[in-house]
Amino acid sequence: MSMIKRRLKELKEYPSAILGMVIIGILIGISLYAIIAIPYDEAIRMWRGGEGVWIENPRNVPPAWVNYFPGVNRPETKMLDSIDRPELKEVAEKTEEVSEGKISMPFTYEYDEFPREISLFFAAEYEQTRPFVHVYWVMPDGREIEMMEGSVADGTSYRIGQDRDLQRRQLDGLRPRVGLFAEEDTDPPQVLHGEYELRIEGYLFEPDADLEARLINYGQVEGLAGTDHRRRDIALALIWGTPIALAFGLLAAVGSTITTMILAGVGVWFGRWVDGLIQKITEVNLILHPLVVLVMIGTLYSRSIWVMLAVIIVLNIFSGAIKVYRSLFLQIKEAPYVEAARSYGAGNLRIIFRYLIPRAIPVLVPQFVILIPSLVFLEATLAVLGLGDPVLPTWGKVLEDAQQHGALYLGYYYWVLSPAICLILTGMGFSMLGFALDRILNPRLRGM
Repeated sequence: MSMIKRRLKELKEYPSAILGMVIIGILIGISLYAIIAIPYDEAIRMWRGGEGVWIENPRNVPPAWVNYFPGVNRPETKMLDSIDRPELKEVAEKTEEVSEGKISMPFTYEYDEFPREISLFFAAEYEQTRPFVHVYWVMPDGREIEMMEGSVADGTSYRIGQDRDLQRRQLDGLRPRVGLFAEEDTDPPQVLHGEYELRIEGYLFEPDADLEARLINYGQVEGLAGTDHRRRDIALALIWGTPIALAFGLLAAVGSTITTMILAGVGVWFGRWVDGLIQKITEVNLILHPLVVLVMIGTLYSRSIWVMLAVIIVLNIFSGAIKVYRSLFLQIKEAPYVEAARSYGAGNLRIIFRYLIPRAIPVLVPQFVILIPSLVFLEATLAVLGLGDPVLPTWGKVLEDAQQHGALYLGYYYWVLSPAICLILTGMGFSMLGFALDRILNPRLRGM
């Protein structure tokens, strides 16, 4: 216990180690939050849910915090729903055959840019005859634009931003997301600030029929990390990618380093054909590049992250580290206390696990810590190559999607930078702590 306290005291003398532990602590905190706040099955369902789950998010927009920069005033997504706000509905006239009603959706627009998209969704209850609607757009300067008319069913969506007829007939060729928010006779179009209103005049032809509507003005910013091509909140992948990355790195590092040390100790102690076999397998494995083997596994067998984890552990067991431990154990094997243990009848396993392996701990711990980020980067590399787990939301999966859809070419830098920053911080945190531990625990570096 006193030794641990002494090592911790020495660790405090390295600012890089303290910064590394802070970064690792933040990553662990995010991991705990992800597991508690967003259950595993829910995270997978949301990530695979497609546009239906993320229908209220705009497509391909940067994070909302960009509005905090001076001079930036991008629109945020605003939604008006007559179900949540029944005061928006008004029944103007009702007879035995026809009910006439109105849904009024007023809102204020004070942003400096035009919205990303505009969509109107209907929810209708009827048995045979669909409700009939007229939709109007009222601008702050008094202009009234007739947008559509026709029958609507339950689930009907009117993608206003894609209405080419409206663009040609009412907006002088301007796209609806621009023309419906632009000042009159301005070139280039300028945003018209003020009070807007979407008015729906509906006709119901059955006594128990009902009509609801939801208007979504999609903004130019969204969430903590922006959205991707499927409207998904990238923050979900960043948050849940943290425990996945840490679990992958920790399990692979623990499984490979401990097993490597045990095999090296067994080979050195028993010698002869046992040591020869372990070294031959290691030499063959050193010729094979792990990434090539993983590409073959992912292409021909499975892309499951757990299958890849098992293969990585096996490949790392017979890595160059086994020769480092072997050279260390060869020196320890000739130490007097090992000879004394052998003389009083200590068994082979006792000598290996009690006298050989503990002496390698100062070398094991720093290498173990430094190995974790390299394995995290390896998992991300597999994902970028299209060999990542197709189910899990991970940092590498975000980078793969960004690459496939030309994020950098289209100017969606946030899509690439956010997972890249997560990977860099993870590498920095574990590397700074690992190098400091190496200086403290490795007798050859102590005092340098």
